[in-house]
Amino acid sequence: MALMTGEQYIESIRKIPMEIYMFGKKVENPVDNPILRPSLNSVRMTYDLAQMPEYQELMTAISPETGERINRFTHIHRSTEDLRNKVKMQRLLGQKTAACFQRCVGMDAFNAEYSTTYEIDKKYGTSYHENFKKFMLYCQENDLTVDGAMTDVKGDRSKAPHAQDDPDMFLHVVERRPDGVVVCGAKAHQTGIINSHEVIVMPTQSMGPDDKDYAISFAVPLDTKGLFMIIGRQSCDTRKLEGSEMDVGNSEFGGVEALTVFDHVFVPNDRIFMNGETEYAGMLVERFAGYHRQSYGGCKVGVGDVLIGAAAVAADYNGANKASHIKDKLIEMTHLNETLYCCGIACSAEGAPTESGNYMIDLLLANVCKQNVTRFPYEIVRLAEDIAGGLMVTAPGEADFRDEKLGPVIDKYLKGVSTVSTENRLRILRLIENLSLGTAAVGYRTESMHGAGSPQAQRIMISRQGNLAHKKELAKAIAHIKE
Repeated sequence: MALMTGEQYIESIRKIPMEIYMFGKKVENPVDNPILRPSLNSVRMTYDLAQMPEYQELMTAISPETGERINRFTHIHRSTEDLRNKVKMQRLLGQKTAACFQRCVGMDAFNAEYSTTYEIDKKYGTSYHENFKKFMLYCQENDLTVDGAMTDVKGDRSKAPHAQDDPDMFLHVVERRPDGVVVCGAKAHQTGIINSHEVIVMPTQSMGPDDKDYAISFAVPLDTKGLFMIIGRQSCDTRKLEGSEMDVGNSEFGGVEALTVFDHVFVPNDRIFMNGETEYAGMLVERFAGYHRQSYGGCKVGVGDVLIGAAAVAADYNGANKASHIKDKLIEMTHLNETLYCCGIACSAEGAPTESGNYMIDLLLANVCKQNVTRFPYEIVRLAEDIAGGLMVTAPGEADFRDEKLGPVIDKYLKGVSTVSTENRLRILRLIENLSLGTAAVGYRTESMHGAGSPQAQRIMISRQGNLAHKKELAKAIAHIKE
């Protein structure tokens, strides 16, 4: 089929009978739920932009397998140009939604699976690569959104998967059948899971021989029996139930996370991409994490663009835009944001082909990129809050602003420069609040810290890949040291 339109995507999700819970109740109609719908709209943007000629180069690619034009989120990177276009696409989507658009994790899982399954098959003669390619083509041809599930709940961090008191703390195989396997466990922080057609499951860490049942990777559709999701809370999430478009800050777009439970889920053999090859679990994790850390040099930069713009508008509305310290803060925000983008582009430009033929980013630079993301957005947010002023978190709500008695009082006393309406001033402050503290903070500030691995995870990889021994030799050569 051709690329789906945004409306076709919405209706395709509506048809999937997912098992979703929120606030202690089953969500019967997630597509039209006011708390969940903004996150669906964010994914829809990945379809809408793909239909526009001006964004075709970034949003789509030609599949080498079929020769057809496909959404880039289902594409396998075949060049450093592909890697760079991925980052540029992510920045564009961040600019258009000011939220998490949720498809990156599936795209990154696609590319990690492609090369890892190839190398497992080369050693063991298995058919995982063919299984994955068949699944990949199915997703490309039907323009599907795929989630990637890596983060096990982990339980006691001091114990290996097989040594946990409760074996379900890491997703694992509980039954092996001639036609497939049955798995139990849970994946945490699942971005966009309720807005996906399929989910790829991966191990969460390197594993030893005793963890064989935990070295499992596969894909299943979201209506699979035994699979259900519990929606995670977000700050200010119930504002969406109040009917105030202004108070939400970003009423159209948002993100969603869920605890995703696999309760005796059956996986057929042709949907399995790893099954007990423990020595390749670490490879899959490292490659997926590398791709996903590259992603943050695009998506977070796009959202940062919106936040910087909102801070500049707030300065205009406050009448402070000409102050030298305001100009300097906006320059610093821009410097930090563009530095993140530089890292995303750099690790892409330095990419190289894997044995399978798809392209891997430079892992060291990708980890440096994400390490910077754990810091710079926090400073960008701090500066935005500084520029916005305290009214960002103390302003009365829209109901008061629309009230016959209170409205004129708010309009009088919360006005900034005379040429700007009080309503517009409040709207831009609510957007900054949303990006800094509200529902969008999950996809910007807090996710910048923990998404794609916490800061220490990147530091471990930087230590491994920094080639300190080579740097020592360089120093010794310059100093004419002979040993």
